[in-house]
Amino acid sequence: MPNVTLDNITDVVIGSLGQNGEITPRQREIMTSHITHLHGFARDVKLQHSEFLFACDYLARAGQLCSDKRQEFILLADIVGLEVLVDMLTNVVDGSESESTVLGPFYRDNPPVLPKGASTVQKHFDGEETVYFEGYIRDTDGRPVPGVTLDIWEDAPNGLYENHDPDQPDYNLRGRFETDENGHYAFRAIRPVPYPIPDDETAGELLRAMGHHPNRPGHMHFILSKDGYRPLISQIYDSSSKWLDNDSVFAVKDSLVGEFKPAGDELDTDLHVQFDFVLKPQMAEQLVPAE
Repeated sequence: MPNVTLDNITDVVIGSLGQNGEITPRQREIMTSHITHLHGFARDVKLQHSEFLFACDYLARAGQLCSDKRQEFILLADIVGLEVLVDMLTNVVDGSESESTVLGPFYRDNPPVLPKGASTVQKHFDGEETVYFEGYIRDTDGRPVPGVTLDIWEDAPNGLYENHDPDQPDYNLRGRFETDENGHYAFRAIRPVPYPIPDDETAGELLRAMGHHPNRPGHMHFILSKDGYRPLISQIYDSSSKWLDNDSVFAVKDSLVGEFKPAGDELDTDLHVQFDFVLKPQMAEQLVPAE
């Protein structure tokens, strides 16, 4: 072991990688960059030991907040724009496919499976506006894609998702739908409203340290999936919503903004949203023979 100094500590730590156990090339790449940037950050700000201990305590408190109803680390990643950056690095748009955006911390597995055109509304609210969402899902060659599963969820008019509101029924404003033989989807819901992400606890501390607000514009969440296509995690944003140009998690993209228009009498809702998606075919992974 060389004598560790301020000048060589980073190289010493990187040099230890793989000395006492095998690591993959990808693990080495990630750990080398992680150590380099983490040490560089500490040097840049001349991090003091009291600040280091505060950071350790902060992360410990964030971990203690994590549950099936709140994923604090996703919230923290959202607040500093990390999740949207990782999403863009993971789902590079290189053609006509729809843009993705963040999953967020409020998703729940296994929402109810509902027929095309059904409503996700189990509880009504004063002043709510009902919406008929519909559109077509096509591939990058313009062909309709039948049998696509749409997993959708949104907040209620009180700004709360049902898993954060004991007064809402289980899985309220959540559902799974499927496109028909023409690639068409449809469902009824409520107009999503702007809401603040949780700004208590460690998420609130981070927001206040940044001098930033917690608010998100109104949006409907989507996960689109079908074998043979790249899964799409996305959102439809209300073009008239507040905070559209100043989203607290930096996830709004121009291509994901939709128009909420007055609905015709035949739809039996207040509003109508027509929004199409394009899915990218996913090439089967090539199996590499073992050497």
